[in-house]
Amino acid sequence: MDSMHNRSGSWAVAVAIISCVGLSSLSYPQPSSPATPSVQKETPMTTHASGPFEVKLVPQKDQDADPVLGRMTINKQFHGDLEGTSVGQMLTAGSAEKSGAYVAIEKVTGTLRGRSGTFVLQHSGAMTRGTPQLSITVVPDSGTGQLTGLAGKMTINIAPDGKHSYDLEYSLPSDK
Repeated sequence: MDSMHNRSGSWAVAVAIISCVGLSSLSYPQPSSPATPSVQKETPMTTHASGPFEVKLVPQKDQDADPVLGRMTINKQFHGDLEGTSVGQMLTAGSAEKSGAYVAIEKVTGTLRGRSGTFVLQHSGAMTRGTPQLSITVVPDSGTGQLTGLAGKMTINIAPDGKHSYDLEYSLPSDK
């Protein structure tokens, strides 16, 4: 098999992971938190933000790349409750058995329900013989501006017509 075919295969697996997870409703267990300190902090209320987005994935060439591995840039345009753009990097690995994985880091710049700033998303996706798993979380302490303190997780949905949407379950500290 030539290296371009294999590299295309790892890209296809990454896209398949994102697509399949978007079409299924998976839930992810949240890590347990350490013991609560004796001084209670006010717990921020969890809110949902949703809307459509466009994504452009651009495969990158690596001089000494392993044909099983791939790398690409991510560019998104968000609409709805989150208005903004993002840029990121993705690494992929794939096999002929419809299995593979991807990891990505994506910096979002925009306005979330009227609050502006930036934050970073961490993606971790895997597919085992066609069965997908996907986790996208806000990197702790990555929020800036009015999004300082943002915490949460994102779900990607892909409609049968190929249109993408997001659901961001998040919390922000109360305004003081």
